[in-house]
Amino acid sequence: VKGGVFDIKLAHYLINPDINHDIVNLSKNYLNIKSSDLKSSEISELTHQLKPLLEKDLEKYNQIDLYYKIEIPLLKTLALMENEGVHLDVKFLKNLSEETTVHINSLAQKIYKESGVEFNISSPKQLGEILFNQMKISDNPKKTKSGQYSTSEDILTKLSKKSKIVSLILEYREYKKLLSTYIDALPQMVSSYDKLIHTDYAQAVTATGRLSSNKPNLQNIPIRTQLGRKTRSAFVSRTKGNFILAADYSQIELRIIASFSEDKEMINAFNNNKDIHSITASKVFGISLDDVTQDMRRRAKEVNFGIIYGISPFGLSQNLDIPRGEAKEIIDAYFDEFKNVKLYMDRSIEEAKSKKQVKTLLGRRRFLRDIDSRNYTLRGFAERNAINSPIQGTAADIIKLAMISISKWMKENNIKSKMIMQVHDELVFDVEKAELELLSLNIKKIMENVIKIKVPLLVEVGYGKTWLEAH
Repeated sequence: VKGGVFDIKLAHYLINPDINHDIVNLSKNYLNIKSSDLKSSEISELTHQLKPLLEKDLEKYNQIDLYYKIEIPLLKTLALMENEGVHLDVKFLKNLSEETTVHINSLAQKIYKESGVEFNISSPKQLGEILFNQMKISDNPKKTKSGQYSTSEDILTKLSKKSKIVSLILEYREYKKLLSTYIDALPQMVSSYDKLIHTDYAQAVTATGRLSSNKPNLQNIPIRTQLGRKTRSAFVSRTKGNFILAADYSQIELRIIASFSEDKEMINAFNNNKDIHSITASKVFGISLDDVTQDMRRRAKEVNFGIIYGISPFGLSQNLDIPRGEAKEIIDAYFDEFKNVKLYMDRSIEEAKSKKQVKTLLGRRRFLRDIDSRNYTLRGFAERNAINSPIQGTAADIIKLAMISISKWMKENNIKSKMIMQVHDELVFDVEKAELELLSLNIKKIMENVIKIKVPLLVEVGYGKTWLEAH
């Protein structure tokens, strides 16, 4: 479509990201029309009536630039990507499925041996009875509202270090989930027309501005687990001899918080290309950089990323498996060293309280109506969003701008390679062998310079025969 496009769903997404954007809801809110059974001719007429009203609100709430410079150009970029599709090595997935099934059956046998009885491991009711009634692995087991024992992932994770059977159950669940959600499901999604998979990128779902994807959900294939990484080996180039290239923003959210807070220590670290986690460890534990151990760096990394999400001493103690008092000392030491980060967080919450909303660097809004709630849980959730939404939303805006710029550059230069996937802070390409060097240099350059913040944006580029090798 070469003409101008006005998308009422995307317009309303910028006006109010947290509520439903379908035609029925918009007609009710803007035109006071309550019918839910609309014919296609009525939909056309209502869309026509909604356009000027939504455009007026885009102007009123200063969202017009975001709409015409990001969301509408991105709409066209995503259409190209979805249409392009991704090639899968179906034979590899078939072999992986067989391997995974053997491993799941082996895990089941180990679980039965530990418990002394065969049962349905996938049944929370039966699992709860075995773990808490029969094996008594916890003195104070939690129960759900229906009265059965809770076997949720967070509860089992806490118990996994104390009990071998729980570790086996968590592994069993992970393998079963990956098998059903990806390994066995992906081949079913291959198009009979072109033998490719075509994910659906949803632009107007997440309140922060991030894209989501469905059928398949590319955002949720784990990178930290062995089987998750193996699954990525199934994503390959559609042409023999070509490559998969991945370009990933490095620590983008930490760079954004450094820029927003104007914290000198963080800005200094990023400007001099120093390892932020080691520097954090050195500051928090009061030692020289040379004396930072891997464990200290791991703890500092957990704090760095946890701070963005408003982590509490309890949350940090759970993540690091340390006493709550020790976790509190680490967080206090962090804020003592990175004072401007604490000021930024306090300022974000104050702004949210006065305006009932927060904004990204480019003005994307997120409403936080529960910021003054008397309910501690709701208020706490809103406060964490006040800190995190501008950071996560800015990261989302940056990668959207990068996608638009790269797509434009590829078209202008008649590039044969294709942009095929976006996964969080990463863009993935199916690259012609002859264009590999050209793309590696230019994609990195475009992504790193698409916007200026107070620290450099760093993009790591890798390539290989599979998506996994590209990392």
